[in-house]
Amino acid sequence: MRSTREYHRLADVRSGLHCSPDRSNTPGLFDRLDWFNLLHSHIFPDIPVRILHAEDNGAHAWLFLLAPASRRISALANWYSFAWAPVFIDAPDPAQQAVLLDALTSHLILTQSRIDLYPMGAHADLLASFRRSGWFTLSRPMGARHLLRVGGRDFATYWASRPGRLRTLVRRKGRASPYTLSITDRLTDDLWADYVDVHAGSWKQPEPGLGFLRALAEQESAAGTLRLGFARLDGRAVATQLWTVEHGVALIHKLSHDRDHDAGSPGTLLSHAMFAQAIDDDRVTLIDYGTGDNSYKSDWMEERIPLHRIDAFNPRRASAWLPAARTAISALVG
Repeated sequence: MRSTREYHRLADVRSGLHCSPDRSNTPGLFDRLDWFNLLHSHIFPDIPVRILHAEDNGAHAWLFLLAPASRRISALANWYSFAWAPVFIDAPDPAQQAVLLDALTSHLILTQSRIDLYPMGAHADLLASFRRSGWFTLSRPMGARHLLRVGGRDFATYWASRPGRLRTLVRRKGRASPYTLSITDRLTDDLWADYVDVHAGSWKQPEPGLGFLRALAEQESAAGTLRLGFARLDGRAVATQLWTVEHGVALIHKLSHDRDHDAGSPGTLLSHAMFAQAIDDDRVTLIDYGTGDNSYKSDWMEERIPLHRIDAFNPRRASAWLPAARTAISALVG
């Protein structure tokens, strides 16, 4: 039996269905209802959500979306999201996935004029479904993720393959280093105060999402997947990193360091320790440095995965014609 439903509150998704994407049936953090709850409550509290669910013979697909304007929807995602994608439950095969996606994209064309989805990795199946349902669609590369596939290596083998300048820097700065390094899987109020203190002294602009990051750290601390690292000088935190590790995948969410300590490279020394623990102790098979083409990522990672943005326009609605033309021209000129 096939059905399609639309929800306008995340709370209704959790209470209404046994098949909602949670930690028990969804291995990826960025596909879970808890993740979308955190994003909406801390980052987009004033923007309505649109959550679509399709079921076909016991398999399920979800789209988690925002409705920032009338007849326009976007991915429920932002710079904290390494990727956004349809969420499938109960492992539908490719043919059944296509049926589920077609049910969702056909439902959307009844009410929406424009859709924009970013950041997307593998996107060909969703793009094809939009087109089958009558949408005019464009796909553009936009940014990338940086990955390390460990491939059974221990940390020493991985480290020997790093660029010579990075290995030399760690060896030189690590010799008689004044910094004490620590990694914990449990968050406390004192540790969070240290995290905020480091961020205040970093090169970054004031973090607009500290409340979100704390909620994420608390959630993953309770689950045992948090890896919160610190470099300290005389007890004071001067560099910090927020990772999560689950199902063999390490996600690097946030790095900060006090710029007054650049000469000592505490952030680099902490990265060395974090990678070592992830590879040798947590036995991860994949480390994901997230989005952004920061030059330092290529020193640590070995693979760049392009991300894409999908723009879809409903040709049945005249209000979509001019934006579609402008987007098409923009895509052509780069």
